[in-house]
Amino acid sequence: MVPTIKWHGNIVRMIDQRVLPNTVRWYDCRGYGDVIAAIKKMVIRGAPAIGVAAAMGLALGARVIGTVSHDKFMMRFEKMGRQMIEARPTAVNLRWAVERMNRLARDMAGVPVDELAASLRRESELMLEQDIGINREMGKIGQALVPEKATILTHCNAGSLATGGYGTALGVIRAASEAGKDIAVIADETRPWLQGLRLTAFEMMEEGIPVSVIADNAAGFLMRRKKIDLVVTGADRIALNGDVANKIGTYQVAVLAHENNVPFYVAAPVSTIDPMTENGDLIPVEERAPEEISRIGRRLLGPEGVRAINPAFDITPSRYVSAIITERGIVRPPYGRGIRKLLGEKG
Repeated sequence: MVPTIKWHGNIVRMIDQRVLPNTVRWYDCRGYGDVIAAIKKMVIRGAPAIGVAAAMGLALGARVIGTVSHDKFMMRFEKMGRQMIEARPTAVNLRWAVERMNRLARDMAGVPVDELAASLRRESELMLEQDIGINREMGKIGQALVPEKATILTHCNAGSLATGGYGTALGVIRAASEAGKDIAVIADETRPWLQGLRLTAFEMMEEGIPVSVIADNAAGFLMRRKKIDLVVTGADRIALNGDVANKIGTYQVAVLAHENNVPFYVAAPVSTIDPMTENGDLIPVEERAPEEISRIGRRLLGPEGVRAINPAFDITPSRYVSAIITERGIVRPPYGRGIRKLLGEKG
């Protein structure tokens, strides 16, 4: 598996996902602003991965806050965190990671600032390590839903490149393959960034798992022809009622799966569940530059000046989700009750 992100001395180094699979290039971040830019520009993407990146970026930023006052440190540090959250508003893991780093910093009042900065770096390293472990546990749990022989459709990329390592949806697929199951993958190409074609296909081929790529609008045809046994996707945010925000195009795949009696599973860590958001209508959906639709790289595909609408995510209502796979177990409808139980809440 290609490593997604790591510390390299005092630099945060991440694989530049914009140029994969034909070029493997490292993108170095020397300050927290570089990490924000990398998240905005899609150098790194995927909800768990940008959560880890945010933590590492804040650890970078903590090193250069020039004060010995804890109160002044927190003012600057929390401002950095707010800027980090604004980089991608839909993925809740980003906010979760910032809040975790803020809590640690607040709890260390009275500790010298240089020691605090070192602790924040260790916390970011721990978050990376924990993310990989969570994904492996999720894969182990989720593969129980996969038949001994199955063709699995996935949308976008929810593999090691979208996480600290191993993957969420692709983690379930990897675990099923490691368990000796006869697995084949169909990957939607996933316009406009082609993460399915460029990244999911790349990861599966690296693993030796059979994979085919289809145009986004071919999924329904294949489901109707009984060529797909189940769908597994990741998520960028899950509301308390089980509504799921994920890469644009996920909603239509879920509707098609429901129409054709194909199970539709979502694999995501508990940190992707947002208990403060009651339903999907309240999830902010990031709107990206129209040029991502009208161009591929520098090549113009349509007429110069054509308008384009480019939401990066859509919301899949929970009624289309067969189950949600987490590292703590599988949640089934009714999701409000199941998610509260998973989070240890009453209700």
